Amino acid sequence: MIYLDNPQVWTLIGVFSAAIFALIGVVFASFRMIGTGLRAEMASMRNELGARMDARFDHLDRDVQLLMTKEFGDR
Repeated sequence: MIYLDNPQVWTLIGVFSAAIFALIGVVFASFRMIGTGLRAEMASMRNELGARMDARFDHLDRDVQLLMTKEFGDR
């Protein structure tokens, strides 16, 4: 039977505890890196969509101006 007063048992408990804390640290660090990457990707996608929407509205403005000129003429 193994008792908790053996030094080997306490050494194993310490090693396993250190391994668990290291694993938790690695997991949190990887989540942080993934979150940073996702935020960067979302920011670039937001910028790209904003540029496309601006281009669409520029074309829409031009088309509406053309239709108004055809319908009502130059005033």
